[in-house]
Amino acid sequence: MDDLAALARDACRRFCQSFEPVRPELYRYCRHLTRSPWDAEDLVQDTLARALVTLGTMLKPEIENPRAWMFRVATNLYIDRTRSAREPSGPPETAVQVSNERAKREAAGTLIGKLSPQERAAVVLKDAFDLELHDIASVLSTSVGAVKTALHRGRSKLAEPAADDARVPLPTALDAFCRAFDAGDLPALTALLLDTVTVEMPGCAVDLNLAATSDPRSGILYHTVLSPLSAGTSASYLEGYDGGRARTQCVYHRGEHVILLWYGHATGNTVRCIIRSDLQETRISRLRIYYFSPELLVDVAGELGVPVKTNGRGLD
Repeated sequence: MDDLAALARDACRRFCQSFEPVRPELYRYCRHLTRSPWDAEDLVQDTLARALVTLGTMLKPEIENPRAWMFRVATNLYIDRTRSAREPSGPPETAVQVSNERAKREAAGTLIGKLSPQERAAVVLKDAFDLELHDIASVLSTSVGAVKTALHRGRSKLAEPAADDARVPLPTALDAFCRAFDAGDLPALTALLLDTVTVEMPGCAVDLNLAATSDPRSGILYHTVLSPLSAGTSASYLEGYDGGRARTQCVYHRGEHVILLWYGHATGNTVRCIIRSDLQETRISRLRIYYFSPELLVDVAGELGVPVKTNGRGLD
């Protein structure tokens, strides 16, 4: 199993390196589709995973236009998700009480109710990326005539969604998480997490339980809390960094509380990581630590009006 994992990691690393030049535009495309930096990053990561599997199963893996091919994979995923979201579902589970407020916020942050997935994709590909009609037809697996129709309908319906100005109190678990993080108190911090917590560094690593993520050898949360930036960041990204640990700030962004990690630099403190959380009652069930996600960091920091530095993609 260890050999298989090593092979999978190597294949994933080489794949991501090969498609590195496409990543910024792929993020921008997903951002236009989803209208949310969080959803865009999730769609990028899922697109890369789907593309890797697809490439490995193609009988003739010839990709003339990597950008258009990745757009096509992302479009198909986006359309599949949108269709699934529209399908009626049965009664909600009652055994595990998980808040659906985030799902409501994310749905409200898109234009799904006003544009079909094909219309949204056609408008973005034409107006944001200036693709030719035949190229858009190729991405959407349709005809030029259908693209023209989608553009006409989409542009006539396109409108920005209303801003979500709702504010809710900071959850007690997140407040305690930040205090424990700033104190470097790993036992207090891990006491706030479920034993089955999932901790992800999207696109790079995942820990599937509390023991794994608090392991001093390789735990994601352990090193995020207690290690300096140099523990996992190329030297080319460390100019001006003072070597200290991060300090937290919890802010309200797009209908949810997120945690900014500030690091000291010669030019002042700057954000270099953002953490999102899922809560199950009074404990944390999932953490997503956006450290090696440069497009998302710049995007969210720009919306919040805070300084930011990126850390590469962790491909080395």
